[in-house]
Parts: sequence; structure tokens; C-alpha cells
Amino acid sequence: VQLQASGGGLVQAGGSLRLSCAASGSSFSISRMGWYLQAPGKQREWVVFITHGGDTVYADSVKGRFTISRDNAKSTVYLQMNSLKPEDTAVYYCYAENFRHLSYWGKGTLVTVSS
Repeated sequence: VQLQASGGGLVQAGGSLRLSCAASGSSFSISRMGWYLQAPGKQREWVVFITHGGDTVYADSVKGRFTISRDNAKSTVYLQMNSLKPEDTAVYYCYAENFRHLSYWGKGTLVTVSS
């Protein structure tokens, strides 16, 4: 499985961005997809995931502001990020997990939120 993330950029606080992550290869085997972030000088932390059936789980820090969605036909997930804060500044990594619990990672996309 290969993952291609896109959509990062620079935005002012309070603004919005939408990230996309397209899976290719054996995408039929994916059970869940989601995002991690890594802020400057910090460890990578989990943000959200969505299952093949559409169930979602969010980290408390993004609940009510971020929304993940999934287009199974396109093997793509989207992360709509609203009300962005400077502390959301990070490299965002898309990941996928298959039914055997193997994980795949895409290259990160940088999100910068200016105050």
C-alpha cells in the first residue's frame, strides 16, 4: 500500500485547510486510515482515524474542529481542519492499517498556522 498525502500549507489562525490522502496498491485490504501529527521538537501523536465502515475516533485536542471522511471508491480520506490554532502547526502524516494490523505511512505534509 502506498499513501500520498496533500493539502498542507500556511493559514492564519481561525482558518481552514483540507488534507487528502490517497491509497494505492492493495488498498482493498485497508481496514482503517487516519492521521498523526508531529509538532516541532515533539513526538508524533495520533489525531484521528476512520474505519472502512465509516466509524471515526478523534483525539480530544481536535474534536469539534477536525472532520475526517472517506471515499472508499477512491481509496482516499480527507481531513477537514477548521478553526485552526497555532498549536496545530505540525507535519501531518497519513497512515493506513490493514486487516492484519500492518501499518503503512505516507510522507508528511506540513501545516503551518500563523497567529
